[in-house]
Amino acid sequence: MSEILRSDKLTPLHLRRTAVVYVRQSTPGQVENNKESTRLQYALADQARALGFTKVTVIDDDLGRSASGAVDRPGFDTLAGEVCTGEVGAIFCIEDSRLARNGREWHYLLDLCSMTGTLIIDPRGTYDPRLSNDRLMMGLKGSMAEFELSLFRQRSQAALLAKAKRGELRIPLPVGVCWTDDDKIELDPDLRVQSAIRTVFSKYTELGSVRQVLQ
Repeated sequence: MSEILRSDKLTPLHLRRTAVVYVRQSTPGQVENNKESTRLQYALADQARALGFTKVTVIDDDLGRSASGAVDRPGFDTLAGEVCTGEVGAIFCIEDSRLARNGREWHYLLDLCSMTGTLIIDPRGTYDPRLSNDRLMMGLKGSMAEFELSLFRQRSQAALLAKAKRGELRIPLPVGVCWTDDDKIELDPDLRVQSAIRTVFSKYTELGSVRQVLQ
């Protein structure tokens, strides 16, 4: 990753504040298997110090959490709260999609940064949401990140549909049944499991109520 270059937008006032490095990976699998990305994100703390920040905070509570807006992100909430205090000079991220992949959270953060004079810095540039050109650029980057996530979903859905048409799609099965090597669904080979399942169904036939079976 290229070094972050100093910008005229970065003033002594910003440097007297705190630099916040926001670290995020979308899934636990990425955290486990894509460690280079995580390393590069943590390295932004050193780059913030190289630019002159003496106070640097790393927020990494959202490792393994999607930024689609469908799940809670305590790290993002902490970030927004820190910006609201007016004590954050700049947010460092490896790319804009790390901060948010949905318009609601993205523009919410931009509004907070604009009100408090907080910069957003990534390896491609330094952005001040108070400036109309920078705000336009950040708005476009946020829209592209949201659109990219939509493309990911479409591709994933298309791949699942193609596997289903070939009869190769294996969905998670309920307890008591399992896939065989020849892609068939059969009862669990454990005879105790089979006995338990048959008992449940026989009791339902006898009692006629799931509640009665549960009791």
